[in-house]
Amino acid sequence: MKSALVIVDVQHDFCPGGALGTARGDEIAEKIAALQGTYDMVVTTQDWHIDPAGHFADEPDFIDTWPVHCVAGSPGAELHPALQPADAAFKKGAYTAAYSGFEADTNGDGSGVGLEAWLRERGIGKLDVCGIATDHCVRATALDALKAGFEVRVLRELCSPVDEKRGNAALTELAEGGAEVI
Repeated sequence: MKSALVIVDVQHDFCPGGALGTARGDEIAEKIAALQGTYDMVVTTQDWHIDPAGHFADEPDFIDTWPVHCVAGSPGAELHPALQPADAAFKKGAYTAAYSGFEADTNGDGSGVGLEAWLRERGIGKLDVCGIATDHCVRATALDALKAGFEVRVLRELCSPVDEKRGNAALTELAEGGAEVI
């Protein structure tokens, strides 16, 4: 069975100095880049917001609402420069809040190929999931991968949470849901 590395939202705005920088963003980008060549396929997901329907707020709660981040075409939406080019890139959240890479497509607007279809077309059955943020988009992507029937491993040391406590709770939830957390 072929495997793929799913790199979730390792973007400028989620790394130190970005609009929603996580503490370990730069560190995990470097470590992920070192692994990219060891998989049959590598895909990335990106927040790619145009008008994400209530996702942005002037006074965000950092759970369901957020400061403006990853605006389509902006420097903050770009992938971290340490990452090598992937086999495919999937963009999400243009007009809705979207956390899972399984809500993404190759065009970012619902008109492209979705992540699940792309993986299945290439015979991928095993996914290693990593990226930002453990407690939000990594969690949602891994849960949807499990629901879709993929064998899922979450690479704990290659994830960075918004909130450490919620990040640990997400990893526990994923392990209880059938993912291998390593």
